[in-house]
Amino acid sequence: MLNKKIRIFIIAGEVSGDVLGARIMREMPDAEFVGIGGENMTLAGLKSLFPMSDLAVMGIMEVAAHLKTLTQRIKQTASAIIDMKPDIVVTIDAPGFARSVIKQVRKLPDGKKLIEKGLKFHHVVAPQVWAWRSGRAKKYAKTFDKLYAFFDFEVPYFTKYGLDTIAVGHPIAAGLIGKYGRKKTSESEKIIALVPGSRISEVKRLMPVFKEVVHQLVANGYRGYKFVIPTVETTVEFVKKSVETWNVKPELVSSDKRYDVYAKTYIAIVASGTVSAELAMLHIPTIVVYKMNPITVWIGHLLIHVNWVSLVNILLNRGIYPEFLGGAATVENILNEFQQLTIPSVREKMISQLKLADSIWLRPEGEPSALIANSLRKSVRK
Repeated sequence: MLNKKIRIFIIAGEVSGDVLGARIMREMPDAEFVGIGGENMTLAGLKSLFPMSDLAVMGIMEVAAHLKTLTQRIKQTASAIIDMKPDIVVTIDAPGFARSVIKQVRKLPDGKKLIEKGLKFHHVVAPQVWAWRSGRAKKYAKTFDKLYAFFDFEVPYFTKYGLDTIAVGHPIAAGLIGKYGRKKTSESEKIIALVPGSRISEVKRLMPVFKEVVHQLVANGYRGYKFVIPTVETTVEFVKKSVETWNVKPELVSSDKRYDVYAKTYIAIVASGTVSAELAMLHIPTIVVYKMNPITVWIGHLLIHVNWVSLVNILLNRGIYPEFLGGAATVENILNEFQQLTIPSVREKMISQLKLADSIWLRPEGEPSALIANSLRKSVRK
């Protein structure tokens, strides 16, 4: 085994998972990778079975609308795993898709043979069972052989059901903080970052809101701002077409340049997701918004048991980043909060609160992708 390349089937379901997947791949030149990923994993050497955007769906109604495509992709992925005969399957985020694929592999005769020979399933990013339906942890314990969580508080939810779980820290923190060092943003540039998300459904809902926010800011005398939208491969064409109708044209930058933009941002207005954690690490004043299908929102209110959706708010148990979700994601609410964040005392208070999370993002044992890579090697070579 020492002279043989480890064979890994790897799956990432969205942009943040694609970034982490690429980092894991680069930590493992001793491994051969096949699977599903986006532009970052492609640059790291992966030839994706199909576009990652096919999996970039969130929300109950949204998933239902794409059920036929998802079902086909589940079967295709399970067949590819069996054909490859990997040593280990690594799934990153998108736990619903991951569980469905593994379930399919387990029920196929050839899949059962691979499992009997030692095939293992490792999952990266702990499902947020602490936010809703904590009993799901038991299902994940039956699905995966090992779980890599970001934070210590997540571990007990899964170990209580016998799932080997370790906390590795937030995968973005080390590189992001190390490169940019949380430099003080230049207020003279007044960059306003607009991040509508990575899923086409959320982008379609937020781009009209962002358009009106920009137009209102300019109309109300907030001049001298530079509006920037970091794009991702799953939605870039839609974003390009959308901004053609804007009176004030924002600058579009590619995904690989987004951190350079974030580090210099004065105020960010972003879709709920990984980006809010990235901005929190850089101490950037941010407004978090999210629009979903009304039925999804209604069901979410019944099931979700946390006060906030932004990770920094959850970790510190306080509303540091203002959140406007569902019907509250209005132009008026965003503009009112934007005005507050231009007040120096309000900005400094938010930044000082963001600093309270500094010690939570990183772990002393090392960088997350390296910790995950080492664990994968040990699991295969036992």
